[in-house]
Amino acid sequence: MFYFDEINGKKILKSSVLSGLNHFFTTRESFIFTKDPEFEGVAAENKKDICRHLNINASDLIHPSQTHSSNIDIAKAGVSCYPDTDGLILTNFEQAVFLNFADCTPVIIYDPVNKAAAVSHAGWRGTAAQIAYKTVQKMSSFGSVPENMKAAIGPAISYCCYNVGEDVYRQLMVSVRNSEKLSEIRQGSIFVDLKGINKRQLIEAGLKVENIDVCPFCTVCNNELFFSYRKENGTTNRHSALIKL
Repeated sequence: MFYFDEINGKKILKSSVLSGLNHFFTTRESFIFTKDPEFEGVAAENKKDICRHLNINASDLIHPSQTHSSNIDIAKAGVSCYPDTDGLILTNFEQAVFLNFADCTPVIIYDPVNKAAAVSHAGWRGTAAQIAYKTVQKMSSFGSVPENMKAAIGPAISYCCYNVGEDVYRQLMVSVRNSEKLSEIRQGSIFVDLKGINKRQLIEAGLKVENIDVCPFCTVCNNELFFSYRKENGTTNRHSALIKL
């Protein structure tokens, strides 16, 4: 279940499924990333609040250079540069990792047994390239067991609002073995459940369905809470998914 909390009086969103992991999704109040000069000062102050909250230095709050790929890396203490990377796995206790979103799907995965966590950026390209599935596989390659993993799929554009063309639809449907109930035609337009596809990928990777929490908030419908690239005509403001062991 998702619920709101606060950092310095500003809303953040958490999932009860990830209890034991320091994690949250920022909102329009607590955002830490923008390319708009008008909002850079607010983002910087929010970032300071979050670093104080996590008791880390700003240099240890890291994020990769997202390119809508399915490339996944492992965060390394002292290293902050991760080019062309849309999934970052955390195994050390010094750093915090965040990725940025404004309609794309955030996927946080946590292994409480092996003490590892990851954030992946699943836009349609990343989802079509199975980034959620691949993140589970990458974590499994150094000892994590999928049955032990828990996941939260964060605020993103939802089934109600995500209409796509035939080419995108075809690529998304073949990213899972079972695509039943993940798309429908409404008044001649194709609508796709991006969150549902990522959930299906996690299940097909071995996670238990009861260990996956799907956020009910749509970034388009709930634009007062989260940023939406589609609704806000290409905004450069982003909400983030953040983890720290």
